[in-house]
Amino acid sequence: YSLGEADMLRRAMGKKIKAEMDAQRARFVDGAIERGLAKAKADEIFDLLAKFADYGFNKSHAAAYALIAYQTAWFKANYPVEFLAASMTLDKGNTDKLAEFRNEARRLNIRVDPPSIVHSGVDFDVREKGGDLSIRYALSAVKGVGEGQAEAIVRVRGAQPFRSLGDVAARISPREVNKKVLESLAAAGAFDELEPDRARAFAAVEPILATANRMEDERERGQSALFGASGAEPFVAPKSQAWSAAEKLKREFDAVGFFLSGHPLDAYESVLTKLRVQPYQEFARAVKKGA
Repeated sequence: YSLGEADMLRRAMGKKIKAEMDAQRARFVDGAIERGLAKAKADEIFDLLAKFADYGFNKSHAAAYALIAYQTAWFKANYPVEFLAASMTLDKGNTDKLAEFRNEARRLNIRVDPPSIVHSGVDFDVREKGGDLSIRYALSAVKGVGEGQAEAIVRVRGAQPFRSLGDVAARISPREVNKKVLESLAAAGAFDELEPDRARAFAAVEPILATANRMEDERERGQSALFGASGAEPFVAPKSQAWSAAEKLKREFDAVGFFLSGHPLDAYESVLTKLRVQPYQEFARAVKKGA
Protein backbone atom coordinates (compact mmCIF):
# COMPACT_ATOMS: atom_id res chain seq x y z
CA TYR A 1 0.00 0.00 0.00
CA SER A 2 1.15 3.50 -0.78
CA LEU A 3 0.32 6.18 1.80
CA GLY A 4 -2.60 7.28 -0.35
CA GLU A 5 -3.98 3.76 -0.69
CA ALA A 6 -3.59 3.13 3.01
CA ASP A 7 -5.57 6.28 3.72
CA MET A 8 -8.36 5.05 1.44
CA LEU A 9 -8.46 1.80 3.46
CA ARG A 10 -8.57 3.79 6.68
CA ARG A 11 -11.42 5.94 5.39
CA ALA A 12 -13.40 2.87 4.27
CA MET A 13 -12.93 1.29 7.70
CA GLY A 14 -13.83 4.47 9.57
CA LYS A 15 -16.99 5.16 7.58
CA LYS A 16 -17.92 1.47 7.28
CA ILE A 17 -18.39 1.66 3.50
CA LYS A 18 -19.11 -1.98 2.52
CA ALA A 19 -18.54 -1.58 -1.25
CA GLU A 20 -15.21 0.11 -0.62
CA MET A 21 -14.20 -2.54 1.93
CA ASP A 22 -15.01 -5.31 -0.59
CA ALA A 23 -12.79 -3.57 -3.18
CA GLN A 24 -10.05 -3.19 -0.59
CA ARG A 25 -10.27 -6.91 0.25
CA ALA A 26 -9.27 -7.83 -3.31
CA ARG A 27 -6.42 -5.30 -3.24
CA PHE A 28 -5.19 -6.51 0.17
CA VAL A 29 -5.41 -10.26 -0.53
CA ASP A 30 -3.77 -10.01 -3.96
CA GLY A 31 -0.90 -7.97 -2.55
CA ALA A 32 -0.42 -10.39 0.35
CA ILE A 33 -0.32 -13.40 -2.01
CA GLU A 34 2.27 -11.64 -4.20
CA ARG A 35 4.47 -11.37 -1.12
CA GLY A 36 4.24 -15.08 -0.30
CA LEU A 37 1.28 -15.20 2.09
CA ALA A 38 -1.31 -17.96 1.71
CA LYS A 39 -4.72 -16.79 0.50
CA ALA A 40 -6.48 -18.27 3.56
CA LYS A 41 -4.18 -16.39 5.94
CA ALA A 42 -4.61 -13.15 3.93
CA ASP A 43 -8.41 -13.53 4.10
CA GLU A 44 -8.18 -14.22 7.83
CA ILE A 45 -6.15 -11.05 8.43
CA PHE A 46 -8.51 -8.91 6.38
CA ASP A 47 -11.50 -10.40 8.23
CA LEU A 48 -9.92 -9.15 11.46
CA LEU A 49 -9.63 -5.67 9.93
CA ALA A 50 -13.22 -5.77 8.74
CA LYS A 51 -14.42 -6.89 12.18
CA PHE A 52 -12.58 -4.00 13.82
CA ALA A 53 -14.17 -1.61 11.33
CA ASP A 54 -17.62 -2.81 12.37
CA TYR A 55 -17.25 -2.29 16.13
CA GLY A 56 -13.69 -2.19 17.40
CA PHE A 57 -13.26 1.60 17.32
CA ASN A 58 -16.44 2.22 19.33
CA LYS A 59 -15.58 -0.54 21.76
CA SER A 60 -12.09 0.81 22.45
CA HIS A 61 -13.50 4.28 23.09
CA ALA A 62 -16.22 2.91 25.36
CA ALA A 63 -13.62 1.06 27.44
CA ALA A 64 -11.41 4.14 27.78
CA TYR A 65 -14.31 6.42 28.71
CA ALA A 66 -15.64 3.87 31.20
CA LEU A 67 -12.25 3.79 32.94
CA ILE A 68 -12.05 7.59 33.10
CA ALA A 69 -15.66 7.81 34.30
CA TYR A 70 -14.90 5.32 37.10
CA GLN A 71 -11.76 7.19 38.15
CA THR A 72 -13.42 10.61 38.22
CA ALA A 73 -16.47 9.24 40.05
CA TRP A 74 -14.16 7.72 42.68
CA PHE A 75 -12.29 11.01 43.14
CA LYS A 76 -15.51 13.00 43.43
CA ALA A 77 -16.98 10.55 45.91
CA ASN A 78 -13.88 10.38 48.12
CA TYR A 79 -12.21 13.78 47.59
CA PRO A 80 -15.02 16.11 46.41
CA VAL A 81 -13.33 19.37 47.44
CA GLU A 82 -10.03 18.52 45.77
CA PHE A 83 -11.84 17.13 42.73
CA LEU A 84 -13.89 20.30 42.20
CA ALA A 85 -10.85 22.54 42.77
CA ALA A 86 -8.89 20.61 40.14
CA SER A 87 -11.85 20.67 37.75
CA MET A 88 -12.20 24.44 38.16
CA THR A 89 -8.50 24.92 37.50
CA LEU A 90 -8.79 22.83 34.35
CA ASP A 91 -11.66 25.00 33.05
CA LYS A 92 -10.67 28.32 34.61
CA GLY A 93 -10.93 30.06 31.23
CA ASN A 94 -14.55 28.92 30.79
CA THR A 95 -16.87 30.96 33.04
CA ASP A 96 -19.90 28.84 32.15
CA LYS A 97 -18.14 25.71 33.41
CA LEU A 98 -16.87 27.55 36.49
CA ALA A 99 -20.44 28.59 37.31
CA GLU A 100 -21.56 24.96 37.00
CA PHE A 101 -18.77 23.74 39.29
CA ARG A 102 -19.56 26.48 41.80
CA ASN A 103 -23.22 25.47 41.85
CA GLU A 104 -22.20 21.84 42.30
CA ALA A 105 -19.99 22.87 45.23
CA ARG A 106 -22.94 24.68 46.76
CA ARG A 107 -25.12 21.57 46.31
CA LEU A 108 -22.47 19.52 48.17
CA ASN A 109 -22.19 22.20 50.91
CA ILE A 110 -18.62 23.02 49.87
CA ARG A 111 -17.69 26.65 50.42
CA VAL A 112 -16.04 28.54 47.54
CA ASP A 113 -14.21 31.54 48.97
CA PRO A 114 -13.93 34.63 46.75
CA PRO A 115 -10.64 35.65 45.14
CA SER A 116 -8.26 37.27 47.60
CA ILE A 117 -5.01 39.08 46.92
CA VAL A 118 -4.02 38.06 50.46
CA HIS A 119 -4.71 34.32 50.22
CA SER A 120 -5.49 33.19 46.66
CA GLY A 121 -3.01 31.32 44.52
CA VAL A 122 -2.59 31.35 40.77
CA ASP A 123 -4.95 28.35 40.47
CA PHE A 124 -7.88 27.12 42.54
CA ASP A 125 -6.69 25.72 45.83
CA VAL A 126 -8.03 23.76 48.78
CA ARG A 127 -7.78 25.36 52.21
CA GLU A 128 -8.49 23.92 55.65
CA LYS A 129 -9.91 25.93 58.51
CA GLY A 130 -11.28 24.43 61.70
CA GLY A 131 -11.27 20.98 60.13
CA ASP A 132 -13.44 22.10 57.20
CA LEU A 133 -12.15 22.20 53.65
CA SER A 134 -13.03 24.98 51.23
CA ILE A 135 -12.03 26.08 47.74
CA ARG A 136 -10.20 29.37 47.34
CA TYR A 137 -10.92 31.13 44.06
CA ALA A 138 -7.96 31.47 41.69
CA LEU A 139 -6.48 34.88 40.86
CA SER A 140 -5.89 33.83 37.24
CA ALA A 141 -9.59 32.94 36.84
CA VAL A 142 -10.60 36.59 37.30
CA LYS A 143 -11.30 38.20 33.93
CA GLY A 144 -8.49 40.51 32.84
CA VAL A 145 -5.94 38.73 35.06
CA GLY A 146 -3.60 36.54 33.08
CA GLU A 147 -1.47 33.67 34.28
CA GLY A 148 1.69 35.81 34.29
CA GLN A 149 0.12 38.65 36.28
CA ALA A 150 -1.30 36.24 38.85
CA GLU A 151 2.11 34.56 39.19
CA ALA A 152 3.75 37.97 39.69
CA ILE A 153 1.37 38.86 42.53
CA VAL A 154 1.82 35.49 44.27
CA ARG A 155 5.60 35.72 43.83
CA VAL A 156 6.01 39.16 45.45
CA ARG A 157 3.59 38.20 48.22
CA GLY A 158 5.67 35.14 49.07
CA ALA A 159 5.11 33.84 52.58
CA GLN A 160 4.19 37.28 53.91
CA PRO A 161 0.57 38.24 53.14
CA PHE A 162 -0.19 41.80 52.10
CA ARG A 163 -1.13 43.93 55.09
CA SER A 164 -2.72 46.92 53.37
CA LEU A 165 -3.26 48.59 50.00
CA GLY A 166 -0.08 50.55 50.68
CA ASP A 167 1.79 47.29 51.19
CA VAL A 168 0.49 46.08 47.82
CA ALA A 169 1.65 49.32 46.21
CA ALA A 170 5.10 49.01 47.75
CA ARG A 171 5.69 45.42 46.65
CA ILE A 172 4.13 44.88 43.23
CA SER A 173 5.93 45.73 40.00
CA PRO A 174 3.97 48.06 37.67
CA ARG A 175 5.74 46.32 34.79
CA GLU A 176 4.04 43.04 35.67
CA VAL A 177 0.71 44.18 37.14
CA ASN A 178 -1.19 46.85 35.22
CA LYS A 179 -4.28 48.98 35.83
CA LYS A 180 -6.70 46.55 34.19
CA VAL A 181 -5.53 43.70 36.42
CA LEU A 182 -5.95 45.70 39.63
CA GLU A 183 -9.36 47.04 38.60
CA SER A 184 -10.60 43.52 37.81
CA LEU A 185 -9.35 42.27 41.17
CA ALA A 186 -11.00 45.16 42.99
CA ALA A 187 -14.32 44.56 41.20
CA ALA A 188 -14.13 40.83 42.01
CA GLY A 189 -13.62 41.55 45.71
CA ALA A 190 -9.99 40.46 45.90
CA PHE A 191 -9.12 43.52 48.05
CA ASP A 192 -12.02 43.07 50.49
CA GLU A 193 -9.74 41.96 53.34
CA LEU A 194 -7.60 45.08 52.93
CA GLU A 195 -10.38 47.52 52.03
CA PRO A 196 -13.98 46.30 52.44
CA ASP A 197 -15.35 49.23 50.43
CA ARG A 198 -14.92 47.99 46.84
CA ALA A 199 -15.59 51.43 45.36
CA ARG A 200 -12.73 52.84 47.40
CA ALA A 201 -10.43 49.95 46.50
CA PHE A 202 -11.30 50.49 42.83
CA ALA A 203 -10.58 54.21 43.12
CA ALA A 204 -7.23 53.40 44.75
CA VAL A 205 -5.91 51.58 41.68
CA GLU A 206 -4.24 54.61 40.08
CA PRO A 207 -2.65 55.79 43.38
CA ILE A 208 -1.42 52.22 43.94
CA LEU A 209 0.25 52.22 40.52
CA ALA A 210 1.70 55.71 41.09
CA THR A 211 3.22 54.52 44.37
CA ALA A 212 4.42 51.30 42.75
CA ASN A 213 6.14 53.27 39.98
CA ARG A 214 7.84 55.54 42.52
CA MET A 215 8.99 52.59 44.61
CA GLU A 216 10.27 50.85 41.47
CA ASP A 217 12.30 53.92 40.56
CA GLU A 218 13.74 54.08 44.07
CA ARG A 219 14.72 50.43 43.96
CA GLU A 220 16.41 50.86 40.59
CA ARG A 221 18.39 53.85 41.88
CA GLY A 222 19.30 51.97 45.03
CA GLN A 223 17.76 54.68 47.16
CA SER A 224 15.86 52.24 49.38
CA ALA A 225 19.03 50.23 49.96
CA LEU A 226 20.99 53.36 50.94
CA PHE A 227 18.47 55.16 53.09
CA GLY A 228 16.05 52.47 54.19
CA ALA A 229 12.32 52.84 53.77
CA SER A 230 11.03 55.67 51.61
CA GLY A 231 10.15 58.89 53.39
CA ALA A 232 6.85 59.15 51.55
CA GLU A 233 3.66 59.60 53.57
CA PRO A 234 1.62 56.46 54.34
CA PHE A 235 -0.64 55.35 51.51
CA VAL A 236 -4.25 56.51 51.90
CA ALA A 237 -6.97 55.25 49.59
CA PRO A 238 -8.99 58.12 48.08
CA LYS A 239 -12.54 58.62 49.24
CA SER A 240 -15.22 57.43 46.85
CA GLN A 241 -18.97 57.06 46.86
CA ALA A 242 -19.84 53.51 47.85
CA TRP A 243 -21.37 51.27 45.21
CA SER A 244 -24.96 50.21 45.63
CA ALA A 245 -25.60 46.51 46.17
CA ALA A 246 -26.74 46.19 42.55
CA GLU A 247 -23.63 47.99 41.23
CA LYS A 248 -21.36 45.86 43.39
CA LEU A 249 -22.91 42.65 42.06
CA LYS A 250 -22.83 43.89 38.46
CA ARG A 251 -19.11 44.69 38.64
CA GLU A 252 -18.45 41.37 40.37
CA PHE A 253 -20.32 39.56 37.61
CA ASP A 254 -18.31 41.41 34.94
CA ALA A 255 -15.03 40.45 36.64
CA VAL A 256 -15.82 36.85 37.55
CA GLY A 257 -18.45 35.79 35.01
CA PHE A 258 -21.10 34.93 37.61
CA PHE A 259 -22.22 36.09 41.05
CA LEU A 260 -20.04 35.00 43.97
CA SER A 261 -21.00 37.08 46.99
CA GLY A 262 -24.72 37.16 46.30
CA HIS A 263 -27.39 37.37 43.62
CA PRO A 264 -29.75 40.18 42.59
CA LEU A 265 -32.72 37.86 43.19
CA ASP A 266 -31.66 36.69 46.66
CA ALA A 267 -34.27 38.93 48.27
CA TYR A 268 -36.98 37.14 46.31
CA GLU A 269 -35.72 33.57 46.84
CA SER A 270 -38.61 32.46 49.06
CA VAL A 271 -41.20 33.87 46.64
CA LEU A 272 -39.53 32.27 43.61
CA THR A 273 -39.35 28.94 45.41
CA LYS A 274 -43.07 29.06 46.18
CA LEU A 275 -43.76 29.86 42.54
CA ARG A 276 -41.52 26.94 41.52
CA VAL A 277 -39.43 29.16 39.26
CA GLN A 278 -36.65 27.02 37.81
CA PRO A 279 -33.06 28.37 38.03
CA TYR A 280 -31.42 28.91 34.65
CA GLN A 281 -28.70 26.32 35.33
CA GLU A 282 -31.33 23.64 35.94
CA PHE A 283 -33.21 24.71 32.83
CA ALA A 284 -30.05 24.60 30.70
CA ARG A 285 -29.14 21.18 32.10
CA ALA A 286 -32.63 19.87 31.31
CA VAL A 287 -32.41 21.19 27.75
CA LYS A 288 -29.07 19.44 27.23
CA LYS A 289 -30.60 16.19 28.41
CA GLY A 290 -33.57 16.69 26.11
CA ALA A 291 -36.02 16.88 29.00
